[in-house]
Amino acid sequence: MTTTTPPAQTPPAQTTVAARAIAASKVYGSGEAEVRALDGIDVEFSARRFTAIMGPSGSGKSTLLHCLAGLDRLTSGQIFLGDIEVSAQSEKALTLIRRDRIGFIFQSYNLIPTLTAAENITLPSSLAGRKPDQERFDQIVDTVSLRDRLGHKPTELSGGQQQRVAVARALVSRPEIVFADEPTGNLDSRAGAEILGFMRRAVDDLGQTIVMVTHDPNAASYSDRVVFLADGKIVAELADPTADSIIDKMKTLGE
Repeated sequence: MTTTTPPAQTPPAQTTVAARAIAASKVYGSGEAEVRALDGIDVEFSARRFTAIMGPSGSGKSTLLHCLAGLDRLTSGQIFLGDIEVSAQSEKALTLIRRDRIGFIFQSYNLIPTLTAAENITLPSSLAGRKPDQERFDQIVDTVSLRDRLGHKPTELSGGQQQRVAVARALVSRPEIVFADEPTGNLDSRAGAEILGFMRRAVDDLGQTIVMVTHDPNAASYSDRVVFLADGKIVAELADPTADSIIDKMKTLGE
């Protein structure tokens, strides 16, 4: 009796795109006062990669970041986080997505002044009624070199240390993606380099996905890819960037 071996089942391909925008437009005002902050943008952000978004003031880079993160809504088009259409969610659902699936790093740190560094780091878990993963907490704290500052409140920390706390807070809950808006904008060059180094290691060593808005070519050089915006449109991209190659590309965009 001859038996037939069934064909091997190919496992479903895993989604490698962490976030994407499809025909994304954001319009403020109407008529002569209309401002088109985003103008039909199509872009993808790969998982486990560090992407920088750059462009002149008013180019739409922060608007794009906020719409990707569910902090603002598109006028038209779609935003996806993995396979979830963020742009179609209710405000309540968006709140849960931001809490459970997204990490944020802001220029102004956004720490609670009455809480210690450790309490600020675990705040998202506390608000969600969950105990933080101690192993993950220890791993992140050591990655950003905060072990000896955990009992200090924000006023007892330097700007660079405060931003380390903000980075740790964004990473500790294992978010699918971290959005960073000018994370080194308030820091001197040395502290900024430390923060960017921590973010780079989070991608390389922890498999994190980071999308960062910056105006600084040196900051963007820590990324795997730079996306350039102008007048609400993507006008160029650059892989494996260096500070010099970014500056050269920005010069050509200005011509």
